[in-house]
Amino acid sequence: MPWLISHSPPFLFPGFLIHIFLLSPIQSKRQICPLLKFYYLCNLHRNSTANCMFSKACKYGIRSVIYITKQSQLGRKVGLKEIAKAVDSPEAFTAKILQKLCRSKIIKSEKGPTGGFYIENDKLQTVCLSDIVSTIDGDTVYIGCGLGMKSCNPKKPCPVHDQFMVIRNNLKSMLETTTMHSLASGVKSGLTFLKR
Repeated sequence: MPWLISHSPPFLFPGFLIHIFLLSPIQSKRQICPLLKFYYLCNLHRNSTANCMFSKACKYGIRSVIYITKQSQLGRKVGLKEIAKAVDSPEAFTAKILQKLCRSKIIKSEKGPTGGFYIENDKLQTVCLSDIVSTIDGDTVYIGCGLGMKSCNPKKPCPVHDQFMVIRNNLKSMLETTTMHSLASGVKSGLTFLKR
């Protein structure tokens, strides 16, 4: 377990993405358990204003961009139906997400029999998780209380305020440094999966 957490590449956990233990070195099980329990609790509290997990649209958006990146690496443009099927997302919902990503110029689309969605070559190595999260969820993942309290600050903190600040800062760092190219490479090699 300690080896897996400290050495693994980014993994998709139910409800949120973490760079297993968020770039922090693991010293002992004593450090691992409380934070994994906290992540689990965050995942259960789906209405928490802390947004420990991404919105459903954001999760589908991340999965869609990973798939589009993978196909763009092969020189392919992919259609809506193929993307929705590949990431197990409702087609109409996927269409709205892709439109938003196109407007933000994260992905591009072309009409016609040879058209579809793709990522330009010069962006394949530079698009990061933070780009997708900011486009779809805004900055909500970086703000708010870990326990969903309306008012929480250093002067009047909730019981997990300080611990959650560390987690949130590490999450922000992970999102800003993890490229879609690296995630797509994991899918391409069969190490990670977009649906079960």
